[in-house]
Amino acid sequence: MNSEVVIAGVGQVPVGEHYHLSLRSLAAKAMLAAIHEAGDIRPQAVFAGNMLAGTLSRQSNLGALLTDNINLRGVEGTTVEAAGASGAAALRLGYLAIASGYIDSALVVGVDKYTDSVGADVDAALAQTLDSDYELMAGLTPVAQAALVMRRYMHTYNVAHEAFAPVAVNGHARAANNPNAMFRKAITVEQYRSAEDQVSPLNLYDIAPYGDGAAAVLLIHSDKLEKKPDHPLVRITGSSVVTDTLALHDRQEMLAWYAAAFSIERACRQAGIMPQDVDFFEYDDACSIYAALSVEAAGFARRGTGCEFIAAGSLPVATMGGQKGRGNSLGGSGVYQAVEATLQLRGQAGKNQVPGAKRALIHNLGGAAATAISHVLEL
Repeated sequence: MNSEVVIAGVGQVPVGEHYHLSLRSLAAKAMLAAIHEAGDIRPQAVFAGNMLAGTLSRQSNLGALLTDNINLRGVEGTTVEAAGASGAAALRLGYLAIASGYIDSALVVGVDKYTDSVGADVDAALAQTLDSDYELMAGLTPVAQAALVMRRYMHTYNVAHEAFAPVAVNGHARAANNPNAMFRKAITVEQYRSAEDQVSPLNLYDIAPYGDGAAAVLLIHSDKLEKKPDHPLVRITGSSVVTDTLALHDRQEMLAWYAAAFSIERACRQAGIMPQDVDFFEYDDACSIYAALSVEAAGFARRGTGCEFIAAGSLPVATMGGQKGRGNSLGGSGVYQAVEATLQLRGQAGKNQVPGAKRALIHNLGGAAATAISHVLEL
């Protein structure tokens, strides 16, 4: 595909506990901000990435709800679900719809309202992303699943728990300068070491905190822009979705994230680059082990050395705090990545700015890389 799909506008809401806002109001703030920044373009379609509204917010059919709420009644609207990669999946569909020539413009929003339920209801909802017959019914949770993967990783590669500290330290350091982050305070390696265990070996700083959030991007074919915005236009030059088995026990190798590797490879191939050609990498760090495995899947580090690569700092990662510092907005996470990468490429990332950034790789996961979605963004 040679079509130029560009990001004409972005919008985001700070991730946090937005008890005073409904799901539709939260989404509206991000959607209207993206539309306004793009020059008040009326999109021809809306793709809403969401993971748990049907359960936690007791609201489905977001395509109709969200379009009507911001006076886009009659516009095509669709909800997209792919667990934690729901927002990235919505971005993929928006990109494909424009690149194929079916539409000229699309509004992509990722939104979830974690605080609409409490207690056991939330835990049960999150566990729905696992294999219901073979994992959920056995009592597994997403965090416990990540703990199993991390324990296996530590055993297989003889890696100490402390090796994962750079994921959390980098995330919190970056989030300290991100006005939309949930936790804007840096932490030290010593704080990481002394943090309380949650699901061993995962401690408090190994797990990204869940929060309410909404982020949006207005996509348009570059030829259809009637008026160029004041800011630089960021292009989506590569896009890929790859799936693996939902249940971990069905995989040949638990620590070889083939879906993640193939997704990154295909997105980069479409963009005509190698992963090593990017200026920064936005990985999925819902749990710190996922960050290490994503770095390895991208080919930045050999298997078992992902933490060493992150610690070395040779490639900026999670440049606005990632899920660990910004907060895990579930279905919104993939669109937050797109918004943050766009700001980096425009030179609007403030104290977190990556000097001279021209090309980004963003990578979002649904579950333990059961769904892996990658995009290449370029100035």
